[in-house]
Amino acid sequence: MQEQWPRTLWIVRHGQSAGNVARDAAEAAGLPVIDIAERDIDTPLSELGCRQARALGHWFGELSPGRRPEVVLCSPYVRARQTAHQMLEGARIAPNSLRLRVDERLREKEFGILDRLTHFGIRQKYPELGEQRAHVGKFYFRPPGGESWCDVILRLRSLLEMMTREHAGQRVLVVAHQVIVNCMRYLIECMDEAEILAIDKLADVPNCGVTSYEYDPRRDALVSDLVNFVAPLRQAGAPVTVEADTPAAPKP
Repeated sequence: MQEQWPRTLWIVRHGQSAGNVARDAAEAAGLPVIDIAERDIDTPLSELGCRQARALGHWFGELSPGRRPEVVLCSPYVRARQTAHQMLEGARIAPNSLRLRVDERLREKEFGILDRLTHFGIRQKYPELGEQRAHVGKFYFRPPGGESWCDVILRLRSLLEMMTREHAGQRVLVVAHQVIVNCMRYLIECMDEAEILAIDKLADVPNCGVTSYEYDPRRDALVSDLVNFVAPLRQAGAPVTVEADTPAAPKP
């Protein structure tokens, strides 16, 4: 039987970003707006984020050549692209020795008018949106100019179709964002709204945490292997961080 899925699929959240750090500082100070000059797409990794990415790359580099990534699919956001490049550097894998593709479908969930606002800022400026979100639910709520989780899932469905068409039987590494990790889990593991929101409520996805799947030919499906795996960071002495992504959005 010809494989219909990648042989191995790793999904990695980017390393800690400067936006994560700025968000924590703004929340701690009770400020309404996150003090960061760049567009969200241009926010770079922090120094710690670079360490995390290189530590994870070292782990990939220790895999046998027949188990290392052959294809890297990456969000266009700077923090994700920097994570991918730092990982390849840490693994001592030459970028020209594999296929590196930047795909806009892996971009961060768009927060629209809530972009750069802290929890306090959202309550202060748009109290009615908090009420609407509480009624509709996090999975379906779409802020003006932004996306719901369903919107993200819709674009990821086409990404997975491309993956089965162009990368079946290959070892694929995806580098993206927290919501992308959870939404891909929702699709691959055939979850429903309640299941994925329960996972999201439990904890944030760690920076440079690895969630992975292996292809099972008997089931013709991807089977879960690792979930939010951070041992490579701890082994390298790189602190594990679980900050939410930069544009604040209230938890359920």
